[in-house]
Amino acid sequence: MVDEAELRYLRRCVELAAEALEVGDQPFGSVLVDGGGTVLAEDHNRVSSGDRTRHPEIALARWAAANMTPEERAAATVYTSGEHCPMCAAAHAWVGLGRIVYVSSSEQLAAWRAEIGAPPSPVRALPIQEVAPDLVVEGPIAGLADEVRELQFRLYRSS
Repeated sequence: MVDEAELRYLRRCVELAAEALEVGDQPFGSVLVDGGGTVLAEDHNRVSSGDRTRHPEIALARWAAANMTPEERAAATVYTSGEHCPMCAAAHAWVGLGRIVYVSSSEQLAAWRAEIGAPPSPVRALPIQEVAPDLVVEGPIAGLADEVRELQFRLYRSS
């Protein structure tokens, strides 16, 4: 169950997603929090650079690998506006990060994209546990998912 402190991290993820949209990128944001509740790093999507792998979850996994011990990584949580794609779920597992908490699911994103007439993703949407079955995952989070939906709709209405 997500508590009030975790809701603050998740709200920050939604803010980061909105920031990404404001600079012309896809609206996704993520926050890395250590086992004691300290925010260590955060990022948003940067795929408009032309590198479609510049997801915030990848950036946080790389940061964690370079700056945290294996024990610290295992105790950390990644909060994110959207469920990890297969690439990001694999990076998370390979680096040995702990729990993932996401606002909106890949299933929700696929439905929203279909609803607005956006092209389908070039990568099959899989639940995180199908890619990395040992990860502890929580989401989607009711209420906040509506904000993520609106960001996705703004992205495709502006295209």
